[in-house]
Amino acid sequence: MSEEPTTGRPVELRHLRAFLAVADELNITRAAARLRLTQPAVSRTLAALERHLGVRLVDRSTHHLALTPDGVAFRDKAAAAVAAFDEALDPGRLRTWPLRLGHAWSAFGPYTTPLLRTWQERFPGTPLELLRIDDRTAGLTRGEVDAALLRGPVDAPGLVAEVLFTEVRVAAVTADGPLAARTSLELADLANGPVVLNTVSGTTTVDLWPPHARPAATLTVGNTDDWLTAIAAGRGSGVSTASTADLHPHAGVSYVPLDDAPAVPVLLARRDAPGHPALPQLASLAREIVARG
Repeated sequence: MSEEPTTGRPVELRHLRAFLAVADELNITRAAARLRLTQPAVSRTLAALERHLGVRLVDRSTHHLALTPDGVAFRDKAAAAVAAFDEALDPGRLRTWPLRLGHAWSAFGPYTTPLLRTWQERFPGTPLELLRIDDRTAGLTRGEVDAALLRGPVDAPGLVAEVLFTEVRVAAVTADGPLAARTSLELADLANGPVVLNTVSGTTTVDLWPPHARPAATLTVGNTDDWLTAIAAGRGSGVSTASTADLHPHAGVSYVPLDDAPAVPVLLARRDAPGHPALPQLASLAREIVARG
């Protein structure tokens, strides 16, 4: 019997499991080890699935594998199908594969630890993995996570989100600079000097300031670490949310209340497609944690 299915054969569960392993690991060797198969067997199974579907699921054109847009969409469908099969065989157990929750910075703010602890208590069979990914959707649109905690409006197509709470904004200024001694600041106070903008995962753009009073200069960075380093080095000031002050303290940065900046919504987002079976429990628990205060 040939190990590689022909185009006319139906898709089997092993094809879906192989694809999901590759989608999770983004590495054929690690996926093969996880499945206890050889690397060529996994590659052939994945190729057979792609031929059957008539689409490319995985981009192999770079040194690192990546899901194509079709692969991202199919991952949710494959995960739902495998979950339904496993549930039918063992309906009493929760899903055992991890639920991946992405964030770009500050996670769930003050509710992060209560969320993780309560989840572990209630759903010990489904690990909740909190993953920081420096991307505007924290890896959600690329299929790297099942859900994401995001801040500010998200315009990416194919996502659905609900607002869980809002956070006030704060100014982040150099710790030994003149603004650090102030009890509060306004946006105009920051516009007199350079402003550091995290264009990859942050929520602040020059549009936060009125057109006639925008910052004199800006410095763009790609993640929260570089944003903090630039401010600590005196290269400019920044704007973030209150959770950043709590979760990202830095010896060279002082956080000062910002009186005239609008609050930022904190969202729980997922793809608008069948996904991990524990997503409804995650949304429900997140709402419960926020309601506790």
